[in-house]
Amino acid sequence: MRRPPSLPLRWETGAPPAELTVAVPPARMAPLRGTRPLKRWRYVAAFSQEIMLCAATAAIGPARSSWWAVWDRRRGTLHERTRLAGPALVRFGDGGRLRVRDRGVAIDLVVDEGRGVESLNAHGEGYVWTRKQAGRPVRGRVVVPGRELALDGLAVVDDTAGYHARETEWWWSAGVGHAGDGAPVGWNVVAGISDGPRASERSVWAAAGSHEVGPVVFAPDLSAVDFDEGDRLEFTGEAVRERHDHLIVVRSDYCQPFGAFTGSLPGVGRVSGLGVMEHHAARW
Repeated sequence: MRRPPSLPLRWETGAPPAELTVAVPPARMAPLRGTRPLKRWRYVAAFSQEIMLCAATAAIGPARSSWWAVWDRRRGTLHERTRLAGPALVRFGDGGRLRVRDRGVAIDLVVDEGRGVESLNAHGEGYVWTRKQAGRPVRGRVVVPGRELALDGLAVVDDTAGYHARETEWWWSAGVGHAGDGAPVGWNVVAGISDGPRASERSVWAAAGSHEVGPVVFAPDLSAVDFDEGDRLEFTGEAVRERHDHLIVVRSDYCQPFGAFTGSLPGVGRVSGLGVMEHHAARW
């Protein structure tokens, strides 16, 4: 099956381009494109000085998985759980609502979602759509064993759906923080998927809105990201989510540390912030 001829495409949510000729959310996407099953997920991460967390649901064809993690920075404790089948551990609702209640952990947050950046890129013989948001206000309550606190911070949201190639590998970073003048900022950068020289998903959000940035290179140990514009983010990891699932048909090697960033972003200048790095290699 041929790729859509107009790729790549990039637009702000609510303003799809006339060249868009394939189904993307909120439209229904077919469960198969050629031999490739539809893969889709929603991932939300929230960050504050006391706590960092993420929660997600994902599907590959009929298979479902979900996971959550809470990094308690004050106590130096990581709470996490992944479920590869069965009822979802994470509940997403209207209005940016996120809820988890599992094994003594409770998360109840509302993300103030905004106009995300959407992109559509070829991947193998298929295509991948994604909508990213970063630097969005998030508020709510988090309970971990022996501790309850209010969370008032900034969030990242990743909605993705597509027909990925059988072999997939990417490096990714998303985070939030503040520029030198105190204004909130956010970023989403990637190498290995949706990462062409134009119409990529790479984005920086600042007071003036969002803008695309050039290609990036990740340090193999996830200690830094270098931007084509000459900027650099350095990363200090604090806690790591890591899984290695080698099943009969599916293989996934996944490493995603929470941590702190310092450095500069294109079009913004000096920043400090919190977020995640990620390396993911999969056969699915």
